[in-house]
Amino acid sequence: MTIDKIIVTVLGIMGIAFTYWFFLMKKSKEILVSDSVDVIVEGGYSPNVIIIPKGKITKINFIRKDSNSCLEEVVLGDFKIRKYLPLNQKITVEITPQKSGEFGYSCGMNMFHGKIIVR
Repeated sequence: MTIDKIIVTVLGIMGIAFTYWFFLMKKSKEILVSDSVDVIVEGGYSPNVIIIPKGKITKINFIRKDSNSCLEEVVLGDFKIRKYLPLNQKITVEITPQKSGEFGYSCGMNMFHGKIIVR
């Protein structure tokens, strides 16, 4: 085997390992919330996983810092909520979950995602 084939093989293995880590092994940042939480909308949602109590009113404050048109809207389908997010403004969404489980939310184009865990 020549040196160029060895280099290409090693770089290919490193690329596969990086892709696996980036898409499958990356841990989500989870936040335990009691009353309210600020979610920064910039290239996605941060934090993208929030844990809230069942049966209690929780305020989720979305603050959009990214001018990407995809992030102009947040959709909480399980709660039947769709809100427009103006740039650099705080938009509050109040939810009172009545059942435990995991509920997703996304941008209007369903490209960026977050998760609400109700316990």
